[in-house]
Amino acid sequence: MADAPLRILHAVRAPVGGIFRHILDLAAGQADRGHLVGILADSPTGGDRASAALKELSPKLKLGVHRMAIHREPHPADLSAAMKFLRLANSLKLDVLHGHGAKAGAFVRLKGKSKKSIRVYTPHGGSLHYPPETLKGAFYARLERALMDRTELFLFESAFARDTYQRIIGRPRGLVRCVFNGVGAPEFDPITPADDATDLVYVGEFRQIKGADLLIQAVARLRADGKPITLTLAGDGEETENLKTLIKKLNLDDAVRFIGFVKARVGFGKGKLLVVPSRGDSMPYVVIEAAAAGVPMIAANVGGIPEIFGPYREPLFVANSVGAMADAIETALGDMDATRERAKTLKERIFMQFSQRAMVDGVLAGYRDAFGNY
Repeated sequence: MADAPLRILHAVRAPVGGIFRHILDLAAGQADRGHLVGILADSPTGGDRASAALKELSPKLKLGVHRMAIHREPHPADLSAAMKFLRLANSLKLDVLHGHGAKAGAFVRLKGKSKKSIRVYTPHGGSLHYPPETLKGAFYARLERALMDRTELFLFESAFARDTYQRIIGRPRGLVRCVFNGVGAPEFDPITPADDATDLVYVGEFRQIKGADLLIQAVARLRADGKPITLTLAGDGEETENLKTLIKKLNLDDAVRFIGFVKARVGFGKGKLLVVPSRGDSMPYVVIEAAAAGVPMIAANVGGIPEIFGPYREPLFVANSVGAMADAIETALGDMDATRERAKTLKERIFMQFSQRAMVDGVLAGYRDAFGNY
């Protein structure tokens, strides 16, 4: 099994954000190494962007692209969706069923144990974001425990995700590996701020956990203190209308602009300082991409973000605190020479520790070790 090409299916519910970026890069890298790879994803989610990305990659995907409706929350239709998934898995004669996120991870692990295949799970945060003392958190934790022993390999993208899983769910019997997300060589090319760059830029999804609302409040606080800070919001998502309402409420229409979804590197150039205000995150690609490009950046000290910065953590601020974020913004903009110098140092770390090649190699090594455990 170590030398033969593997038949691999990556399954995910929502083909959006960092989780989708991870799967695309991983699938492409595995295909380039001679493995037969396919992707399954929810059909209603992701829109034209997901469809275009999958179409672009499809020539490399010898096991094809498969779309079917998968609900985000538990739903009566899950049973029929799971059965459809299992029929597909059987027809593809898979060696590796790799589920990404809670729902796809559950589908993968409904398949029975087999000497010929392994079941792999990467949570990507997912159900681990829900506090275990809440009703929803307790439900998901119980479900994760029920599936834990039906997993030959757990692949976590950060030590934070691994430790959170073991604290909330338990210590798995299956093999556990941490493999950092990685970026390719073109992403180390430098980025020059656009002529119309604002002071700050946010790049990513508009979801409550990503904290764009906290950043807007920090801008309001700084402007109230007489600092005419401007902000560009690059992205879209379920919180878009709420963010627009907040901007109006805080009288920031002349200070904050929306530019919609753009590629990350385009977004990075729309501001002089990238702010990552997350309430929670595991191993966000936006931080790795920005660091690789040498983009001046500050970020919340939460989840796996400190693992990206390593010993260079001066740009991290206390998470979920508008005041701490505002202070960090003021400090970074107040001495941009020092901020840019820190960005150069971090770029060197990313080059050594977070390459796409290392990510693909690490995942494939995990697969081989899991087969070796049989």
